[in-house]
Amino acid sequence: MHIHYMQTIHHFMSFRLAFKGFWVSRGILGPDPWSCQGVTLLPRSFPMLREKYGDVFTVYLGPRPVVVLCGTEAIREALVDQAEDFSGWGTLAIIEPIVQEYGVVFANGERWKTLRRFSLATMRDFGMGKWSIEERIQEEAQCLVEELRKSKGENQGCTGEKTRNREDPTFLFQSITANIICSIVFGERFDYKDQEFLRLLDMIYQSFALISSFSSQVFELYSDVLKHFPGTHRQVYKNLQEVITFINHSVEKHHATLGPSNPRDFIHSYLLRMDKEKSNAHSEFHHKNLTLTLLSLFAGTETTSTTLRYGFLFMFKYPHVAETVQKEIEQVTGSHRPPALEDHSRMPYTEAVIHEIQRFTELIPIGVPHVVTKDTYFRGFIIPKNTEVYPILNAFNPDHFLDAHGALKKNEAFIPFSMGKRICLGEGIARNELPVAPEDIDLTPRESGVGRVPPKYQIRFLPH
Repeated sequence: MHIHYMQTIHHFMSFRLAFKGFWVSRGILGPDPWSCQGVTLLPRSFPMLREKYGDVFTVYLGPRPVVVLCGTEAIREALVDQAEDFSGWGTLAIIEPIVQEYGVVFANGERWKTLRRFSLATMRDFGMGKWSIEERIQEEAQCLVEELRKSKGENQGCTGEKTRNREDPTFLFQSITANIICSIVFGERFDYKDQEFLRLLDMIYQSFALISSFSSQVFELYSDVLKHFPGTHRQVYKNLQEVITFINHSVEKHHATLGPSNPRDFIHSYLLRMDKEKSNAHSEFHHKNLTLTLLSLFAGTETTSTTLRYGFLFMFKYPHVAETVQKEIEQVTGSHRPPALEDHSRMPYTEAVIHEIQRFTELIPIGVPHVVTKDTYFRGFIIPKNTEVYPILNAFNPDHFLDAHGALKKNEAFIPFSMGKRICLGEGIARNELPVAPEDIDLTPRESGVGRVPPKYQIRFLPH
């Protein structure tokens, strides 16, 4: 009886995402709440709403109104032309107890500006976006090749289960992307057999899948009530706390080896700055901001590894694309050296495929909302301060990014790392990582919410 009652409540709340007009007197309209009962906030709903209400409309996520921006022009106008007004950053209810507006990703105002300025400068010092990052990527790619050689053609299961082994490509893709950021942040890479490292990757993987699940979408709508009951939010909290514990241990070890000069990684640089500002009671360089910044940077590698997993699926589903990519790479690099950053301009088809993978997968279809930092006048509408704003940008076709002569062309609608002041902090790394990485294949995501988790699959790597 109680189970059926809770199921009824769950289904009712799940589909109670009502769309309705918002600030009607000011002109920002949306669908009537009763005519759209049962419609959930999914990207596939937006084209229909855009056709009826235009590029700017409002919807209700549970009890709170949000603004949706559709199309490149509206998004660019907001995030670039009015960048300061739209530079606020929201959060997700499921991780709010952890982040609490700390760290470079989820901070706002002067805290965010200070942390972002420091983070960008420090990561550039340690190679992000420069030629030295290429060495880190190629080193990790070589480690991956060696690991695949050890497998000797054994089956590779993309399972995402708790029990991992070194032949699991989910784990391998996680390892190479995580190790690149670890070399910058922690000053070291981890062996693929390191059990603590494996556990850490598993916590990040699980959390991304849980945050993208349907139950987490429901929690996002009614968190004020559901936070008092068991659910995925508690498992996410537990997982991320375990990652934070690892981070804190690493920070303690860095404290023990801290010298007055020549910092060897991001943590050392931050600790030196923290020591320099210890007399400033209002300094943003304190332990909590460090911990949450490191958590954000480390967890952010999951999106790159997931994109790589999707990329392999696309190559299986479209073998003619894979063959063309392989031929182009071999024409440029031969068969005895890996691709380099300087080769990108000579491999337009490969670059177009990478762009198309990012476009088609739409890995973070909704994601974390922007927030207007003040009452904002936008396209004739007044958007009240602190309102959440969602920018919303599907056969696979690399020709979207090629001109009539087969050269890579710029597509203004392609913004996988967002734009404006909140552009992805790790864009420089992610853009450089992706290149080194049958029709009955189903590409439907296993989970689709805040993020999209690719379906499970089995592959076998054979020496060439």
